[in-house]
Amino acid sequence: MNARTRTVLATALVLGVAAGPAGPALASAPRAAATTTASRAPDSEALTAAIAGLPDASATAALARISGSDGRWRGSSGVHDLTSGRRADPDARFRAGSVTKVFTAATVLQLASEKKVDLDRPVRAYLPDLIPAAYEKVTVRQLLNHTSGLPSPDFPGTTVEEWYANRFHVFSPRAMVADATAKKRLFPAGTRQNYSNIGYTVAGLLIERVSGHRYESEVTRRILKPLALHGTSFPGTDPRIHGPHNHGYQRMALDDGSTGLRDVSVWGSTDGWAAGDLISTTADLERFTKALFSGRAVRGPLLEEMFTLPDHSVRDHATGGPAAFSVGLTSWQLGGRQIWGKSGGRWGYNSGIGSTRDLSRTLVYSVNSTNAKGQDTNRTVRNLIVAAFGKPAAD
Repeated sequence: MNARTRTVLATALVLGVAAGPAGPALASAPRAAATTTASRAPDSEALTAAIAGLPDASATAALARISGSDGRWRGSSGVHDLTSGRRADPDARFRAGSVTKVFTAATVLQLASEKKVDLDRPVRAYLPDLIPAAYEKVTVRQLLNHTSGLPSPDFPGTTVEEWYANRFHVFSPRAMVADATAKKRLFPAGTRQNYSNIGYTVAGLLIERVSGHRYESEVTRRILKPLALHGTSFPGTDPRIHGPHNHGYQRMALDDGSTGLRDVSVWGSTDGWAAGDLISTTADLERFTKALFSGRAVRGPLLEEMFTLPDHSVRDHATGGPAAFSVGLTSWQLGGRQIWGKSGGRWGYNSGIGSTRDLSRTLVYSVNSTNAKGQDTNRTVRNLIVAAFGKPAAD
């Protein structure tokens, strides 16, 4: 795979963070063979190979599901934990990271369809006590498609070791927004695109203000319960994943000064909140993706907001490249087709959903990456995406 392919995949498919006591060295765990079931899969051999051989240096487990009119495929590989070495649970729950944003966006769009929210109205009209005059022109739509110009808040640490030391810190959404809006804007609203969590933190507070209910309760009422997503939940301030789950590990400096793996399965995710704290399963995310794309989660013309990119004049703030984020989703070209979806990451966990617009091919995955916040796309994730959809278009 050439540098261009690696760069496109890394930019489009990996965005995501989240930790526990020191774990054993990777070499102490036995390798577990991949197990799969297939029915008219596009390339079951390539998909099986993509997740085979775990645990390795970059991941300890992988779960994946493909469905659609082209056929379906299920696969799992790796281990539940490095201590026991038993096979990974294919039905395990995991931290879905920024896939949470899709649920948040769908909830805001439902409120918009009920005329409780106007996407073109300034956010300050709904949250005048929180959004200062310096950001009075930021609209609801601009929050959701990352063109608001809002900077990120400061956090207590930049390295994984610093984050690990603060893994049980409880972050306040209002305090994060206050910290961000006290800073100078990155750019005038609507002129550029800059992917970050802050817009969705504000969106979570908007949902609470407009609905009169807690963010978690409103998304549960509107999305989780109607779609019977029984394995999906919001952890709140609880740092644990309740129910069956494969352990996540992160490579970092250990207490003795060496570098190795820590079990990071227990780690608070309040810094992500409405932008990244969801816990789910591959089965639930597959069900959600099908419902969303077919118009059962967001009904009517507002669904098209999720498949509409900003105007061509809007460029990525960091790279100058084309805007790639719509309301809630990401768009990229793979195998000659336009794919829509969202990736996510917390420490020890990478996840993602992706599909063609017509649902002929969908992919949902969870990979227990040992560097889930790294600059490069995890090898297993990259191989899964290429096996499912094909390679990115060349220049």
